[in-house]
Amino acid sequence: MRLSSKRVVIVDDNESIRVVLRAIVRQAGLQVVGEARDGNGALEVIERWQPDLVCLDVVMPGRDGVEVLAELKRRHPHVRVLMITGKSDRETVESMIQQGASGIVVKPFNAARVIETIQRAFGLAG
Repeated sequence: MRLSSKRVVIVDDNESIRVVLRAIVRQAGLQVVGEARDGNGALEVIERWQPDLVCLDVVMPGRDGVEVLAELKRRHPHVRVLMITGKSDRETVESMIQQGASGIVVKPFNAARVIETIQRAFGLAG
């Protein structure tokens, strides 16, 4: 499996986080095809671009990431979702796992951790 053929949508209300994630995702060899800054916009962008992976923030205005995750997995169960969060309490993590998250990256993060989690989501890392 080649990551270079994989399409990614980034969803985060913080523009600085989106910029950093965009650079990391490109460093990992994937294509960033769309971005959104809130949960409502996320589903529209995902429908439009049909990505292979979504990097999804948890705490956002409007619909939160866990709610978007649940709806996304109902509509597109094959899409991998990497949750990006500052909330690592047990209840939030369990909820993300139950809703079908492919991986979880806790803020603050570094590039190596994000790339490793992306690779694991695609079954490429040990």
